[in-house]
Order: sequence, then structure tokens, then C-alpha cells
Amino acid sequence: MAELRVGTCSWADEALSKHWYPKGVTPGDRLAWYANHFDTVEVDSTYYRLPVPDLVERWAQRTPEGFTMHFKAFGLMTRHPVKKEALPPDLRDEAPLDSRGRVERPSREFRAKVFELFLDALEPLRAEGKLGGILFQFPSYVVRKEASFDYIRWARDQLGDHDMLVEFRHVSWLDDDGRDETLAFLEEIGASHVVVDAPRIEGAKNLVPTVAALTSPTAYVRFHGRNAETWNKRGGSAAERFDYLYSDEELREWVEPLRELAGQAQQAYAFFNNNATSDDGHGGRVAQAAVNAAQLRRLLEESKVPTG
Repeated sequence: MAELRVGTCSWADEALSKHWYPKGVTPGDRLAWYANHFDTVEVDSTYYRLPVPDLVERWAQRTPEGFTMHFKAFGLMTRHPVKKEALPPDLRDEAPLDSRGRVERPSREFRAKVFELFLDALEPLRAEGKLGGILFQFPSYVVRKEASFDYIRWARDQLGDHDMLVEFRHVSWLDDDGRDETLAFLEEIGASHVVVDAPRIEGAKNLVPTVAALTSPTAYVRFHGRNAETWNKRGGSAAERFDYLYSDEELREWVEPLRELAGQAQQAYAFFNNNATSDDGHGGRVAQAAVNAAQLRRLLEESKVPTG
């Protein structure tokens, strides 16, 4: 059975920075402090901008041996709209733009350059054995159709031997009609199916059902919270969408599914993406992700599921 390694999506979001780190821990010291409490993290800032090699080098230096960092793919890699300013300066002039200054329908050749820059920047972590997978979280308008399969297959080729983690946001991929085809496809191309815990909203197309299945040697679970009221709130922020504190009872539901996934996998991870704060019962606030990550690890250990 693989050790189940638990962490949070980011080590530097506002909730963690204000309500988890002790006073006196500087921004530059936060990653090292985080790594004393969790042995893995998901870096989501790279969705907004490509990683910077010098910064990645510092991350490699500030983390202990055995620490693993997973990275969310840059928006252009997952067919999200990105502003020209999010691109490196030497790519901006050749980027095709729409009327709002966003990159529009770039060629495969252009995207390939972005993939290359992204992966090259992560080399310091790869050299230290600290690089995990690359998370491809596809938007809800990427539906299950032939063109989507074609793009994902192409993207997988760009990654070479990097681990591709795939999370879908449109129900067609994992509903009763599409589930078997999707999982078989991911297994065929050697990509990891990302299991999600999220709200259940009747009729919502931008939510997929929870399917605890393995398509590669890597088990990967993301906890988004279960806040149905804010998930599709018009104009809502990410903090509102993922504003949710899991209870012991809700997390205990996951102990056996995680045990089963870890039993089939070579490596297994669980990450908390609930990035807001909750009342601590004593007049203060707690960072939901850190609290729930520690909570899940405790429940796993109590049930004799090996943890990192």
C-alpha cells in the first residue's frame, strides 16, 4: 500500500498566511515551515503565470529530501483564456489576441513553446527528486468530444515522462454515459484521473461526480468543499466558492475509499482546496485547508492507513 500523503493547494494563500503561520514567520520562511508539517503541496499560482526558474530553485533549496511539489498547469495549457501580460515578454508579440487582449486560439506550435517553458522552469525540483505531477484542470466548456480527446492526447505528448494529472469540470466526462470511455482513455495515454470531492448540485453541468478510480500508478484526490450555495454564485470569488470546513464525519467517509486507492497505487495524494477561513470557536479564525488536512491525516492514522 502506498503511503497517503496529505497537503494543501498552495502554502501561501491569504487564509494560511493570516491564520495558520505563527507570527514572525516571514513570507520567505513559510515554505520551510509548511514542509515541517506536510510533506507535499500543490502549487496553484502557476495557473496564472509560468513558473520562474530562480524561484523554483529556491523552493528546491527550502524543502527537505522527499518533499513533493505538484504544479497546476498554466491556463493556456488547459485552454483557459489568459491575458497577454501573463505571457513571457518574448512570446507576447506573436500571440493572437481577441478584442479584450486575451490570447485567442493559439496554434499548437505556440502552445508547445509554452509547455516547454513551463517544464524547463521546473527542472531544479525534478533534479532533486521533488517534482510530482502537472495538474490539468480543464474548464467546464471542455466537454467530452473528439476534439477534446485529441487535445488531451497532444498535451500528454508534450509532457514526455512527466506525470499528467487530469481533472475535468464538465459532467459529460464522468456521467453514466461517459465514465468508462473517459477512464479508459486516461489509462491508455498514461494520465492520472483526479478524484474530486465537491458539492452536489442537481443539474449542474460544471460539476463531475466523485469517481474513486485509478488510471495510472498515481492516486490523486482534491477536496473542493461542499458549498453548494456559492459554487455557481455569479461574480463570486474563489474564496467564496471553496468556503467550506469539513467535519470529522464527512472526512471519515473518505477513509475507506482512500485506503482502497492507496492499496492499488504506487503513490497517493490528497489535497485540500478549501481556501477560506472558519470560526475556531474561541473568537478567532482558522485556515480551513490546513485544519482539514491535519484532520484527515489523523483519521487515516487512527484507521491504520499508512500516511507520509
